[in-house]
Amino acid sequence: MKVYRSKIDWWLIIIIFVVFCYPIIDGILTKEYLLSLVFAGILFLVFLMFKSIKYKIDGDKLKIWTTKIDIHAIKKIYSTHNPLSSPALSLDRIAVVYNKYDEVLISPKEREDFIAELLKINPNIEVKL
Repeated sequence: MKVYRSKIDWWLIIIIFVVFCYPIIDGILTKEYLLSLVFAGILFLVFLMFKSIKYKIDGDKLKIWTTKIDIHAIKKIYSTHNPLSSPALSLDRIAVVYNKYDEVLISPKEREDFIAELLKINPNIEVKL
C-alpha cells in the first residue's frame, strides 16, 4: 500500500491561522477564556482534518477518505485549479475521472509518483497535465 499526503497551499495555512487565532488572542485579552478554548478546539480539529487527508493506493483500489475507487475504472486524469470543495488542500489539483460520470479533485504532494503508480496498475488512463 502506498500513501500520498495532500499538498498544502501556504496561503490556506495563513488564512486559517488568522481566522482562528484572532478570537483565541481576543478571548485571552478580554478574559473570555471559553471563547479562546472553543476556537482552540476548532483549530485543533481543523489540524486533525488536514492530517487525515491522504490518498492510498491499496492493490487495485484508490482510497480517498471513505471513498474507494477501482483504479481500473479510472478513465482520465487532468490538471485543474478548480476551487470546488474536495479532499485537497491546494488549488494545484488533479481531477480523477472514473466510471461514467464520476470525478474527484485531489492534490497529491508527489503528483508524478502518484500518477506513475496509477499507470502501473491501469496503463489505459489518459493523462493530461
